[in-house]
Amino acid sequence: MVLASLHSETELPVQMAPLIFLSTVLTHLCGGSAGREGAALQLGGSIGSLWSRIFHLAVRDKRVMILCGMSAAFSAIFRTPVAAPIFAMEVVCVGAMHYAALVPCTISSLTASWLVSKLGLPLASYSVTDVPDLAVIPALKILLLGILCAGVSVLFCILLREAETLFSKNIQNPYLRILIASGMLWILLLFVRNQDYIGLGTNGITQSIAGETIWYAFLMKMLFTAITLAGRFKGGEIIPSFFIGAAFGCLFGQVAGLSPSFCAAISMIAMFCGVTNCPLASLLIAMELFGFAGAPYYLLAISVSYLLSGYYGLYKEQSFLSSKFTDGKVNHKTR
Repeated sequence: MVLASLHSETELPVQMAPLIFLSTVLTHLCGGSAGREGAALQLGGSIGSLWSRIFHLAVRDKRVMILCGMSAAFSAIFRTPVAAPIFAMEVVCVGAMHYAALVPCTISSLTASWLVSKLGLPLASYSVTDVPDLAVIPALKILLLGILCAGVSVLFCILLREAETLFSKNIQNPYLRILIASGMLWILLLFVRNQDYIGLGTNGITQSIAGETIWYAFLMKMLFTAITLAGRFKGGEIIPSFFIGAAFGCLFGQVAGLSPSFCAAISMIAMFCGVTNCPLASLLIAMELFGFAGAPYYLLAISVSYLLSGYYGLYKEQSFLSSKFTDGKVNHKTR
Protein backbone atom coordinates (compact mmCIF):
# COMPACT_ATOMS: atom_id res chain seq x y z
CA MET A 1 0.00 0.00 0.00
CA VAL A 2 2.88 2.36 0.79
CA LEU A 3 4.57 1.71 -2.56
CA ALA A 4 1.23 2.03 -4.38
CA SER A 5 0.64 5.41 -2.77
CA LEU A 6 4.06 6.58 -4.02
CA HIS A 7 3.16 5.59 -7.57
CA SER A 8 -0.22 7.35 -7.54
CA GLU A 9 -2.23 9.96 -5.71
CA THR A 10 -4.02 7.47 -3.46
CA GLU A 11 -3.98 8.20 0.25
CA LEU A 12 -2.79 5.91 3.03
CA PRO A 13 -5.44 5.40 5.71
CA VAL A 14 -4.66 7.00 9.07
CA GLN A 15 -5.66 3.85 10.95
CA MET A 16 -2.90 1.86 9.21
CA ALA A 17 -0.26 2.96 11.74
CA PRO A 18 -1.91 1.66 14.95
CA LEU A 19 -3.42 -1.40 13.27
CA ILE A 20 -0.17 -2.62 11.70
CA PHE A 21 1.64 -2.02 14.98
CA LEU A 22 -0.84 -4.05 17.04
CA SER A 23 -1.19 -6.85 14.50
CA THR A 24 2.58 -7.26 14.16
CA VAL A 25 2.99 -7.38 17.94
CA LEU A 26 0.27 -10.06 18.08
CA THR A 27 2.00 -12.01 15.31
CA HIS A 28 5.26 -12.12 17.25
CA LEU A 29 3.46 -12.81 20.52
CA CYS A 30 1.76 -15.83 18.95
CA GLY A 31 4.97 -17.13 17.34
CA GLY A 32 4.35 -16.17 13.74
CA SER A 33 7.47 -16.26 11.56
CA ALA A 34 7.64 -12.68 10.30
CA GLY A 35 9.85 -9.65 10.48
CA ARG A 36 9.13 -6.19 11.80
CA GLU A 37 10.35 -4.02 8.93
CA GLY A 38 7.05 -4.37 7.07
CA ALA A 39 5.27 -2.80 10.02
CA ALA A 40 7.98 -0.18 10.32
CA LEU A 41 7.75 0.86 6.67
CA GLN A 42 3.96 1.02 6.87
CA LEU A 43 4.13 2.97 10.13
CA GLY A 44 6.62 5.44 8.70
CA GLY A 45 4.79 5.75 5.40
CA SER A 46 1.38 6.29 6.95
CA ILE A 47 2.71 8.87 9.44
CA GLY A 48 4.49 10.69 6.59
CA SER A 49 1.27 10.67 4.58
CA LEU A 50 -0.68 12.00 7.56
CA TRP A 51 1.74 14.89 8.02
CA SER A 52 1.49 15.79 4.35
CA ARG A 53 -2.29 16.02 4.68
CA ILE A 54 -2.10 18.09 7.85
CA PHE A 55 0.14 20.64 6.09
CA HIS A 56 -1.72 20.37 2.75
CA LEU A 57 1.44 19.53 0.81
CA ALA A 58 1.57 19.04 -2.94
CA VAL A 59 1.66 15.50 -4.35
CA ARG A 60 5.42 15.58 -4.98
CA ASP A 61 6.04 16.76 -1.42
CA LYS A 62 3.70 14.09 -0.07
CA ARG A 63 5.91 11.46 -1.70
CA VAL A 64 8.97 12.96 -0.05
CA MET A 65 7.24 12.88 3.33
CA ILE A 66 6.34 9.20 2.88
CA LEU A 67 9.94 8.40 1.93
CA CYS A 68 11.14 10.30 5.01
CA GLY A 69 8.84 8.24 7.20
CA MET A 70 10.08 5.03 5.61
CA SER A 71 13.72 6.09 6.08
CA ALA A 72 13.21 6.95 9.75
CA ALA A 73 11.37 3.71 10.48
CA PHE A 74 13.93 1.53 8.68
CA SER A 75 16.79 3.30 10.45
CA ALA A 76 15.17 2.86 13.85
CA ILE A 77 14.32 -0.82 13.34
CA PHE A 78 17.54 -2.05 11.73
CA ARG A 79 19.89 0.55 13.26
CA THR A 80 21.48 1.16 9.85
CA PRO A 81 21.12 4.96 9.45
CA VAL A 82 23.34 5.22 6.36
CA ALA A 83 21.56 2.52 4.34
CA ALA A 84 18.01 3.47 5.40
CA PRO A 85 17.48 6.54 3.16
CA ILE A 86 19.04 4.78 0.18
CA PHE A 87 16.76 1.78 0.67
CA ALA A 88 13.65 3.96 0.89
CA MET A 89 14.52 5.75 -2.35
CA GLU A 90 15.75 2.63 -4.17
CA VAL A 91 12.97 0.17 -3.35
CA VAL A 92 10.12 2.16 -4.94
CA CYS A 93 11.27 2.01 -8.55
CA VAL A 94 14.32 0.03 -9.62
CA GLY A 95 16.38 2.18 -11.96
CA ALA A 96 15.00 5.58 -10.93
CA MET A 97 15.91 6.89 -7.49
CA HIS A 98 14.10 9.98 -6.26
CA TYR A 99 17.22 12.03 -5.49
CA ALA A 100 15.22 15.11 -4.50
CA ALA A 101 14.35 13.21 -1.32
CA LEU A 102 17.98 12.46 -0.39
CA VAL A 103 18.51 15.34 2.05
CA PRO A 104 15.19 15.09 3.94
CA CYS A 105 15.42 11.28 4.04
CA THR A 106 18.98 11.46 5.38
CA ILE A 107 17.96 13.92 8.08
CA SER A 108 15.00 11.70 9.02
CA SER A 109 17.17 8.59 9.16
CA LEU A 110 19.90 10.18 11.28
CA THR A 111 17.36 11.77 13.62
CA ALA A 112 15.56 8.46 14.13
CA SER A 113 18.87 6.68 14.75
CA TRP A 114 19.93 9.31 17.29
CA LEU A 115 16.61 9.10 19.14
CA VAL A 116 16.68 5.30 19.27
CA SER A 117 20.26 5.39 20.61
CA LYS A 118 19.04 7.66 23.41
CA LEU A 119 16.47 4.99 24.25
CA GLY A 120 19.30 2.51 24.76
CA LEU A 121 19.41 0.54 21.50
CA PRO A 122 22.94 0.26 20.03
CA LEU A 123 23.85 0.30 16.35
CA ALA A 124 23.52 -3.09 14.70
CA SER A 125 26.74 -5.02 14.13
CA TYR A 126 27.95 -8.59 13.78
CA SER A 127 31.40 -10.02 14.30
CA VAL A 128 32.47 -11.86 11.13
CA THR A 129 35.51 -14.13 11.44
CA ASP A 130 38.18 -15.26 8.96
CA VAL A 131 37.59 -12.79 6.14
CA PRO A 132 39.92 -13.93 3.32
CA ASP A 133 42.15 -11.60 1.34
CA LEU A 134 40.97 -10.85 -2.18
CA ALA A 135 42.15 -13.76 -4.35
CA VAL A 136 40.92 -15.76 -7.34
CA ILE A 137 39.79 -18.96 -5.61
CA PRO A 138 37.78 -17.31 -2.80
CA ALA A 139 36.29 -14.89 -5.35
CA LEU A 140 35.12 -17.78 -7.55
CA LYS A 141 33.52 -19.46 -4.55
CA ILE A 142 31.76 -16.25 -3.57
CA LEU A 143 30.63 -15.84 -7.17
CA LEU A 144 29.03 -19.28 -6.94
CA LEU A 145 27.47 -18.33 -3.61
CA GLY A 146 25.96 -15.22 -5.21
CA ILE A 147 24.47 -17.35 -8.00
CA LEU A 148 22.96 -19.75 -5.49
CA CYS A 149 21.61 -16.88 -3.37
CA ALA A 150 19.79 -15.54 -6.43
CA GLY A 151 18.17 -18.95 -6.84
CA VAL A 152 17.19 -19.14 -3.18
CA SER A 153 15.73 -15.63 -3.27
CA VAL A 154 13.63 -16.50 -6.34
CA LEU A 155 12.46 -19.70 -4.64
CA PHE A 156 11.47 -17.73 -1.54
CA CYS A 157 9.48 -15.18 -3.56
CA ILE A 158 7.69 -17.93 -5.51
CA LEU A 159 6.90 -19.83 -2.31
CA LEU A 160 5.37 -16.73 -0.72
CA ARG A 161 3.24 -16.03 -3.82
CA GLU A 162 2.07 -19.62 -4.23
CA ALA A 163 1.21 -20.01 -0.56
CA GLU A 164 -0.81 -16.79 -0.67
CA THR A 165 -2.64 -17.96 -3.81
CA LEU A 166 -3.33 -21.40 -2.36
CA PHE A 167 -4.78 -20.03 0.88
CA SER A 168 -6.84 -17.29 -0.77
CA LYS A 169 -8.42 -19.67 -3.30
CA ASN A 170 -9.30 -22.45 -0.87
CA ILE A 171 -10.02 -20.66 2.41
CA GLN A 172 -12.28 -17.64 1.97
CA ASN A 173 -13.16 -17.07 5.62
CA PRO A 174 -10.36 -14.94 7.16
CA TYR A 175 -10.89 -16.36 10.68
CA LEU A 176 -10.76 -19.94 9.43
CA ARG A 177 -7.73 -19.04 7.35
CA ILE A 178 -5.66 -17.80 10.27
CA LEU A 179 -6.77 -20.73 12.45
CA ILE A 180 -5.69 -23.25 9.82
CA ALA A 181 -2.36 -21.47 9.38
CA SER A 182 -1.88 -21.49 13.15
CA GLY A 183 -2.58 -25.23 13.25
CA MET A 184 -0.06 -25.85 10.48
CA LEU A 185 2.57 -23.84 12.33
CA TRP A 186 1.85 -25.77 15.51
CA ILE A 187 2.28 -29.12 13.73
CA LEU A 188 5.54 -27.96 12.15
CA LEU A 189 6.74 -26.76 15.55
CA LEU A 190 6.07 -30.18 17.06
CA PHE A 191 7.88 -31.78 14.13
CA VAL A 192 11.09 -29.73 14.38
CA ARG A 193 10.99 -29.72 18.21
CA ASN A 194 12.55 -26.28 18.64
CA GLN A 195 11.52 -22.66 18.40
CA ASP A 196 14.28 -21.43 16.08
CA TYR A 197 11.93 -20.80 13.17
CA ILE A 198 9.15 -18.85 14.88
CA GLY A 199 9.11 -15.17 15.75
CA LEU A 200 11.82 -12.89 14.40
CA GLY A 201 14.52 -15.55 14.26
CA THR A 202 17.35 -13.21 15.22
CA ASN A 203 18.94 -15.98 17.30
CA GLY A 204 19.20 -18.09 14.16
CA ILE A 205 20.98 -15.24 12.35
CA THR A 206 23.44 -14.85 15.22
CA GLN A 207 24.14 -18.58 15.33
CA SER A 208 24.73 -18.76 11.57
CA ILE A 209 27.18 -15.85 11.62
CA ALA A 210 28.91 -17.62 14.51
CA GLY A 211 29.33 -20.57 12.12
CA GLU A 212 26.63 -22.89 13.43
CA THR A 213 23.55 -24.08 11.53
CA ILE A 214 21.52 -27.15 10.60
CA TRP A 215 21.50 -28.05 6.91
CA TYR A 216 17.72 -27.70 6.57
CA ALA A 217 17.38 -24.50 8.64
CA PHE A 218 16.95 -22.17 5.66
CA LEU A 219 14.25 -24.44 4.17
CA MET A 220 12.34 -24.57 7.46
CA LYS A 221 12.41 -20.80 7.83
CA MET A 222 11.06 -20.40 4.31
CA LEU A 223 8.19 -22.77 5.05
CA PHE A 224 7.32 -21.22 8.43
CA THR A 225 7.35 -17.71 6.91
CA ALA A 226 5.24 -18.66 3.89
CA ILE A 227 2.54 -20.22 6.08
CA THR A 228 2.60 -17.29 8.52
CA LEU A 229 2.11 -14.62 5.87
CA ALA A 230 -0.31 -16.66 3.75
CA GLY A 231 -2.44 -17.10 6.87
CA ARG A 232 -2.63 -13.30 7.10
CA PHE A 233 -0.46 -12.80 10.13
CA LYS A 234 1.22 -9.42 9.77
CA GLY A 235 4.90 -8.58 9.60
CA GLY A 236 7.75 -8.24 7.16
CA GLU A 237 9.79 -10.63 5.04
CA ILE A 238 13.23 -9.00 5.31
CA ILE A 239 14.33 -10.42 8.67
CA PRO A 240 13.18 -13.93 7.62
CA SER A 241 15.17 -13.44 4.40
CA PHE A 242 18.19 -12.48 6.55
CA PHE A 243 17.73 -15.73 8.49
CA ILE A 244 17.38 -17.79 5.29
CA GLY A 245 20.42 -16.18 3.70
CA ALA A 246 22.60 -16.50 6.79
CA ALA A 247 21.70 -20.16 7.34
CA PHE A 248 22.23 -21.02 3.68
CA GLY A 249 25.56 -19.19 3.56
CA CYS A 250 26.79 -20.88 6.72
CA LEU A 251 25.97 -24.25 5.15
CA PHE A 252 27.74 -23.24 1.93
CA GLY A 253 30.85 -22.20 3.85
CA GLN A 254 30.98 -25.55 5.62
CA VAL A 255 30.80 -27.38 2.28
CA ALA A 256 33.01 -25.05 0.20
CA GLY A 257 35.88 -24.78 2.65
CA LEU A 258 35.42 -21.06 3.37
CA SER A 259 34.69 -19.43 6.70
CA PRO A 260 31.03 -20.30 7.53
CA SER A 261 30.78 -17.00 9.40
CA PHE A 262 31.95 -14.97 6.42
CA CYS A 263 29.75 -16.89 3.97
CA ALA A 264 26.74 -16.42 6.25
CA ALA A 265 27.29 -12.65 6.20
CA ILE A 266 27.68 -12.57 2.41
CA SER A 267 24.69 -14.81 1.76
CA MET A 268 22.55 -12.83 4.19
CA ILE A 269 23.11 -9.61 2.30
CA ALA A 270 22.98 -11.23 -1.18
CA MET A 271 19.64 -12.75 -0.23
CA PHE A 272 18.40 -9.34 0.86
CA CYS A 273 19.42 -7.89 -2.50
CA GLY A 274 17.77 -10.74 -4.40
CA VAL A 275 14.38 -10.24 -2.75
CA THR A 276 14.38 -6.42 -2.63
CA ASN A 277 16.31 -5.54 -5.83
CA CYS A 278 18.22 -2.84 -3.94
CA PRO A 279 21.97 -3.35 -4.62
CA LEU A 280 23.16 0.02 -3.30
CA ALA A 281 21.26 -0.30 -0.04
CA SER A 282 22.46 -3.90 0.27
CA LEU A 283 26.11 -2.88 0.03
CA LEU A 284 25.66 -0.13 2.62
CA ILE A 285 23.85 -2.50 4.98
CA ALA A 286 26.69 -5.01 4.61
CA MET A 287 29.27 -2.39 5.52
CA GLU A 288 27.25 -1.13 8.49
CA LEU A 289 26.58 -4.62 9.84
CA PHE A 290 29.86 -6.39 9.04
CA GLY A 291 32.47 -3.70 8.45
CA PHE A 292 34.57 -2.88 5.37
CA ALA A 293 36.99 -5.82 5.43
CA GLY A 294 34.99 -7.98 3.03
CA ALA A 295 33.61 -5.16 0.86
CA PRO A 296 34.87 -6.55 -2.51
CA TYR A 297 33.25 -9.90 -1.80
CA TYR A 298 30.01 -8.28 -0.62
CA LEU A 299 29.83 -6.30 -3.85
CA LEU A 300 30.53 -9.37 -5.98
CA ALA A 301 27.79 -11.46 -4.38
CA ILE A 302 25.30 -8.58 -4.33
CA SER A 303 25.78 -7.74 -8.01
CA VAL A 304 25.41 -11.38 -9.10
CA SER A 305 22.34 -11.94 -6.92
CA TYR A 306 20.75 -8.72 -8.22
CA LEU A 307 21.28 -9.73 -11.84
CA LEU A 308 20.22 -13.37 -11.65
CA SER A 309 17.19 -12.89 -9.40
CA GLY A 310 15.51 -11.35 -12.44
CA TYR A 311 12.30 -9.43 -11.86
CA TYR A 312 11.20 -11.38 -8.80
CA GLY A 313 10.76 -9.54 -5.52
CA LEU A 314 8.89 -9.35 -2.23
CA TYR A 315 6.84 -6.27 -3.08
CA LYS A 316 4.32 -6.62 -5.89
CA GLU A 317 3.99 -2.83 -6.20
CA GLN A 318 7.72 -2.40 -6.78
CA SER A 319 8.32 -1.35 -10.40
CA PHE A 320 11.27 -1.73 -12.75
CA LEU A 321 12.22 1.14 -15.02
CA SER A 322 15.54 -0.20 -16.31
CA SER A 323 16.28 -3.68 -17.59
CA LYS A 324 18.67 -5.83 -15.57
CA PHE A 325 20.08 -7.51 -18.65
CA THR A 326 20.33 -4.85 -21.34
CA ASP A 327 20.70 -1.09 -21.66
CA GLY A 328 17.01 -0.77 -22.50
CA LYS A 329 14.03 0.49 -20.56
CA VAL A 330 11.25 -1.64 -19.13
CA ASN A 331 8.10 -0.83 -17.25
CA HIS A 332 6.59 -3.61 -15.18
CA LYS A 333 6.01 -4.81 -11.64
CA THR A 334 7.78 -7.56 -9.75
CA ARG A 335 6.75 -11.12 -10.39
